[in-house]
Amino acid sequence: MAPLSLFSLFLCCFLLLLSPATSTNSEGNALHALRRRLSDPTNVLQSWDPTLVNPCTWFHVTCDSTNHVIRLDLGNSNVSGTLGPELGQLQHLQELYKNNIRGKIPNELGNLKNLVGMDLYGNSFEGEIPKSFARLKSLRFLRLNNNNLTGSIPRELTALSNLKVLDVSDNDLCGTIPVDGPFAMFSMPSYANNKRLNGPELKGLVPYDFGC
Repeated sequence: MAPLSLFSLFLCCFLLLLSPATSTNSEGNALHALRRRLSDPTNVLQSWDPTLVNPCTWFHVTCDSTNHVIRLDLGNSNVSGTLGPELGQLQHLQELYKNNIRGKIPNELGNLKNLVGMDLYGNSFEGEIPKSFARLKSLRFLRLNNNNLTGSIPRELTALSNLKVLDVSDNDLCGTIPVDGPFAMFSMPSYANNKRLNGPELKGLVPYDFGC
């Protein structure tokens, strides 16, 4: 019985050590997948080492007291590339800051239920604003200005009751401007320089995507 008991004790200790590492490493895997999508000419992401279990030691990554990634800031880091669905795995992410990124905004960003601030301005994003953003119930700041976004402003976003700051200026959005929910307090500069945007929505008179 002694060898079996000793083995059982070793196995229990091993599993206890492995469990939190596996949880944290899923975030590390997501970030490393992002790194593979990015061009990094000045090696600012050199510390993003997939052999390190804990990504909290990586530059441009901030974690909370439980070692979960809550902030990703690549602003002014001279990286470029695209965002992928793997970012949707960062379930504790609260802030996502400016990058030099192109392509479409992944729908999976709508899975980031703890996200408070999304600052994706000044990039080269194209395509539509994802309707999945309506699931970001904690979101307070949404800045998508100075991109190449098209399509209408999703009416689903009017359900974001905590949204305090919105900026979608300098894109190629079309249709009309929502007037419900938090959109009732946003001023016209939030929508400036979208030549095909036709002003506030006139309910019952014209479709919200009029002109798209």
